[in-house]
Amino acid sequence: MMRKAWWVAACAALLSQTVCWAHGRPADLERNTHFGKIVGIDDSDATGTYAWKGIPFAKPPVGNLRWKAPVDPDRWSRTRAAQQFGNACVQYGRIYGPGANNRYDATIGTTLNQAVGSEDCLYLNIWRPAKDDRKGRGKDNDRGHDRGNGKDDDELPVIVFVHGGSNVSGYTADPVYDGAALARAANAVVVTVNYRVGIFGFLELPQLKSGGNGVADSGNFALLDIVKALEFVRRDIDAFGGDPRNITLMGQSAGAINVYALQTSPLITNARHPLFHRVVPLSGGISLVSNLPPGSFPTLTPQATYAIQGNALLSNQLIADGLATDAASAAAYAASQTPEQIAAYLRSKSPATLLGTLLTRLAPLGLAGSGPIPDGIVVPVNPIAAIQAGNYLRVPVLAGNTRDEAKLFPSFLALSPLLGGVSGRIVNDATLFSTQFSYQPDAPPTVSIGQWIPAQYLPVATPDTGFNAKTDLLNRLFFIASRDNVLDTLKAQQNEVWYYRFDWDEEPAPWNDIYGAAHAFDLPFIFGTFGPSLFSNVANSTANKPGRLELSDAMMRSLGAFARRGDPNAPAALGVTWRPWPSTLIFDATPTHKAISLQ
Repeated sequence: MMRKAWWVAACAALLSQTVCWAHGRPADLERNTHFGKIVGIDDSDATGTYAWKGIPFAKPPVGNLRWKAPVDPDRWSRTRAAQQFGNACVQYGRIYGPGANNRYDATIGTTLNQAVGSEDCLYLNIWRPAKDDRKGRGKDNDRGHDRGNGKDDDELPVIVFVHGGSNVSGYTADPVYDGAALARAANAVVVTVNYRVGIFGFLELPQLKSGGNGVADSGNFALLDIVKALEFVRRDIDAFGGDPRNITLMGQSAGAINVYALQTSPLITNARHPLFHRVVPLSGGISLVSNLPPGSFPTLTPQATYAIQGNALLSNQLIADGLATDAASAAAYAASQTPEQIAAYLRSKSPATLLGTLLTRLAPLGLAGSGPIPDGIVVPVNPIAAIQAGNYLRVPVLAGNTRDEAKLFPSFLALSPLLGGVSGRIVNDATLFSTQFSYQPDAPPTVSIGQWIPAQYLPVATPDTGFNAKTDLLNRLFFIASRDNVLDTLKAQQNEVWYYRFDWDEEPAPWNDIYGAAHAFDLPFIFGTFGPSLFSNVANSTANKPGRLELSDAMMRSLGAFARRGDPNAPAALGVTWRPWPSTLIFDATPTHKAISLQ
């Protein structure tokens, strides 16, 4: 182990200059891609997997490539080390990371609302089992099931994961997204993908459009990044033992919105060869406000709103630079310049400058959000209507939500008197991060619920006015309305739609009431990652370890079954037969055992 640690340290120091051979087994770690040869990491002793990290799938979108569709990276002639994560894409700091060092560490708490990450960020990561152990998996991973594609059964299913983060943040180096445990439990190749976020990933502005290419002019640079990564996977994943004709596209939160956007995208539906063959959208939707009952929160924003945002960004940047004094003079100045001049002007601005304008000038106007732009070319103007018309990629769907999604967003309770009219969280982000970063889950509680949740929402279980009731209402208006809309629409077109609800809430008090089964709390179970992360210290105690590990194993095996054959039933792992939507599989556990049921 000491020798292995020495090699890791040496490799990190020399990574940009040479290739490091782990365990002296280059034949197991070296792979050829269409862009060049890479060498990865042998982690078979610790996790039973091989990994390749920081593989470029597109040229860095910097300089004149900012706000343009991704292009192939330059080929490399020497073997490239693929042994550490690529940069997080540029974003403003949030409690979810990445902080200053592209990893989960204390700098996250000191970089809130500051520019972090890099524009040189289009990299993906791959994990695969060091040994194929299908023979030891029993019926749950039986390769005798015909996938209907005629491929050799020696190839593994592929799971490509798109991270969340409200489409304004997120990074694949988040320890929750480490793919080793999932690759091993699901017996699959796992891929995680970086993509541009925020105004660098989605921007609707006429001066950035060339007029010659509707796809490139769509403003959906983030979605085009994901498509580019999927093209890499389809072309090169067989070199890693993956089946290019059995790819599952999985995303959570904003990642799920992006998955739905791609499932309905004309780019995908009109493609000669499909880029994915199953989808796993978790805690997301794709509904406009017009698709939903009155009072619901949409999960898709019209193109017109993004046009307002793009113009506001330009206008306010001109004002900040002294080139205009108000919106009218900014519009006049912009009209006096050619589109090329305006594009060059914005590309000359640093990410920190643009994000500063976004946070200080656009956020107060409600124009700081990002997401798929329904332009009609990359994303349908109305994706729900596209599904209703059969204009989508008809593949098996495995969707999911957590029971208490809205407990991660208690500040939203201030949006309406119906929801309470006051934020449901007292502490600010800096205090939240510092508290959770150093919390000891096995020690006596050092936080009381009254320090975290306003008195008007206490006790949490009070009917109608308590924290549980108000966050449940928010959940119904936000997540459940969009869930029902998209899943009911899909089910009218196809039978292969499965759904789960994650109910696990065994955190030590008072976190079981503060978070419960909150948004994103299913992710560590799906990836089998219970190490350091934003919520690990308040959720993962010694007392609840047996039950959560057992539940996590069942969830990973079920996902593996779905990736393999398009059906999540893994009887030995689940203990029940999972029926399609509108049935709901409940993933839960006691402190000591999994407790899975069907509703």
